[in-house]
Amino acid sequence: MSHQNKTQESQGMSRVDSESDMSVMSDSPTKSYRDYRFRKSSMIGMINWTHVICTYMPHLFVIGIGVLLALIFHQVINDFMAEQNVEQFEPSIGNVVEATLLVLMSIKELLFKQVTMVTSIRKEAIFSPAVEGTFVVLVILGWILTMDNPIYLMSFATFHAPDSWKLTHDQIIETMKIQGCFTEDSIKFMSRLLERSGTGQQTAWPPGIVQSLHGKPADRSIEASRKEAETIIFDIVENAMKKAGVTAKDIDVLVINCSLFSPTPSLCATVITHFKMKHDILSYNLSGMGCGASLLALDLAKNMLQRRKRGGKALVVSTEILTQCLYHGNERGFLLQNTLFRCGGAAMVLSNSWIDGSKAWFKLLHTVRVQGIGEDAYQCVYEGEDTKGHRGIRLSK
Repeated sequence: MSHQNKTQESQGMSRVDSESDMSVMSDSPTKSYRDYRFRKSSMIGMINWTHVICTYMPHLFVIGIGVLLALIFHQVINDFMAEQNVEQFEPSIGNVVEATLLVLMSIKELLFKQVTMVTSIRKEAIFSPAVEGTFVVLVILGWILTMDNPIYLMSFATFHAPDSWKLTHDQIIETMKIQGCFTEDSIKFMSRLLERSGTGQQTAWPPGIVQSLHGKPADRSIEASRKEAETIIFDIVENAMKKAGVTAKDIDVLVINCSLFSPTPSLCATVITHFKMKHDILSYNLSGMGCGASLLALDLAKNMLQRRKRGGKALVVSTEILTQCLYHGNERGFLLQNTLFRCGGAAMVLSNSWIDGSKAWFKLLHTVRVQGIGEDAYQCVYEGEDTKGHRGIRLSK
């Protein structure tokens, strides 16, 4: 019997535990980067060097400003010493203060002469060629910087469920039997779905449903749903901000998407209150958008950052709350939701600050979304009631 189970498992889809990454399968040894072989020349060819250069261009701009100031000071000091016939400078407190004031006055006069020369179109040169050349390069770099408004991913965090939330496939089926509303055919159908779902033997389910395994009735109340949401969202938000090295007061834009659970006060209000975020934060709560909501939230955060001044931070949270979503009927189109989904969430911190480019994980280049306008696309994920009045989510192609 054990041999047959191993054969069936080897022919099915590789399973993924709730707390693991999708790239690490539970039925194969964990791989490190040393297990992968590739030609470095091939990887170098895949790099978009334009974006690499643009990422570090702000640092070059700052260095250029320093070089420009150094050249100006060098020219002013040389001119001053030549005019005063000073061959050697004697360092003392009085001499340093006097020399500093004279240098600053000379720089002011040079800048005034330069502006006068430009406005009167005079041909004589006030600054040295090195200073003027550096200034022209900085102007070009500044113009290039204004042509790009980057969005950087500073951190990414996913939810690691507590052990008390994790169920095996047998425990999930036992939970369905305890509900007392599913027929034998429905139980068998959900068992087959679990075998092909790709979920592992540590699938996270909400505590309000899991408690039915311990002799308590399932709690599908709004308070149980709110508790599930707070546990998931607070954890991923805290981890994302910690990885990015930012505080709650640094967040300028907050976007949370959760399709099926949209309470009042909103999930955004819950997060803002819990983490004591600033009062003028831009917050957006998306619901009913389905699986494409994460992309929409990312695009919304990008647009909000690009409309603000540089240096803004955005926090994007994606999750789905399952406590209220357990379907209690027996129509197969609705039964899919009872086996395909599990508890989870992800949060990311975005920035449009140039200075964050060198330490960012990724740079956002494009966001593309196509809206289906046909009836089949509209009803592929449809919340409603079955013929007996049981509420659920009907999934179809």
